[in-house]
Amino acid sequence: MRDAPSGDIICRPPDLALIVPTYKEADTVEEMVRRVTSALDGLDWELIVVDDDSPDGTAERVRAMARRDPRIRVIQRVGRRGLSSACIEGMLATSAPFLAVMDGDLQHDESLLPRMLRTIEEESLDIVVGSRYVDGGGVGDWTARRRSMSRLATRIGQRLIHAELQDPMSGFFLVRAAVIQSCVRRLSGVGFKILLDIFASAGRPLRFRELPYTFRERHAGSSKLDKAVLWEYLLMLVQKLIGPLIPVRFIAFSLIGGLGVLVHMMVLWPILSLFGDTAFLAGQTAATLVAMTSNFFLNNLLTYSDMRLRGRQLLWGWFSFVLTCSIGALANVGIANHLFQEGHSGWFLSALAGILVGAVWNYAVTAVYTWKRPAAAR
Repeated sequence: MRDAPSGDIICRPPDLALIVPTYKEADTVEEMVRRVTSALDGLDWELIVVDDDSPDGTAERVRAMARRDPRIRVIQRVGRRGLSSACIEGMLATSAPFLAVMDGDLQHDESLLPRMLRTIEEESLDIVVGSRYVDGGGVGDWTARRRSMSRLATRIGQRLIHAELQDPMSGFFLVRAAVIQSCVRRLSGVGFKILLDIFASAGRPLRFRELPYTFRERHAGSSKLDKAVLWEYLLMLVQKLIGPLIPVRFIAFSLIGGLGVLVHMMVLWPILSLFGDTAFLAGQTAATLVAMTSNFFLNNLLTYSDMRLRGRQLLWGWFSFVLTCSIGALANVGIANHLFQEGHSGWFLSALAGILVGAVWNYAVTAVYTWKRPAAAR
């Protein structure tokens, strides 16, 4: 794109598409666009903001800027959230041969983008990463706790991808579109670490280089790293290890279900200790209800963090979850008892079959009735 003598913008196919996922960043998005426009002066580019239906009007502000500059676009997602999935949608919405990913909170150094583009072209690389952990890079004023957590996650990520990438947790990189198109169906789209997902899903060693930058202090907006980030990172690692056949939500749902067994026993044991075996039925009922309630809130917080129920929806969600899991428990017991009584398998395999059927039932039905997506998001 170039400015014509009259001042009008002439649209040409972009060489570079910059994907910026946002959530509640209305206070920084205009400054981000101003900085990007200055940094990419002389290049043919487009900016795609993928906003997860921010309540602060982030998408509306981007639309206003897009009315003045056709190089700017917005994708507003309703009923779902997630940085990785937002990046994937943005990368698939452009014809540009090179794709860059950057946060909209001003913490990444947009002035590095032209050098990243030159490097990937001149050295025939697959991907160029903005790195905090090579010479010249830095993490700014992070606390010691955050530094140690980042280093631990980095070491785990390096083992997964089997590459000497110093900053696999970086959210700032530039990649060839052909790389994404070749592996997009293997991407998990889970959590916040899309770069690690790309390296783990590529199917071949990627040619890469890391360029240093210093992570800036957040000025405004909402951090992507909420309470669910470590959980989602671990889930993505598990997904990559076992493959795509088992949905990552089912893995999370099952892990929380296992924790529910522990909660159940922690409630039942003191009741029996205090009131004896005659209180078993009442204790079992109370423990079951507490475990189901615990599982519901943990799943709402972690498994379905992108579709989290709030306000009045919580009451209906809890009721439908308890009802569904109660039916699942009956199916669990019925199938296990049938297999055991018929002598088809021993007690262990019978119990395991019942648990599996109950878990699949609970996951499938609650996904439809408890955490169902709005019609606009389907």
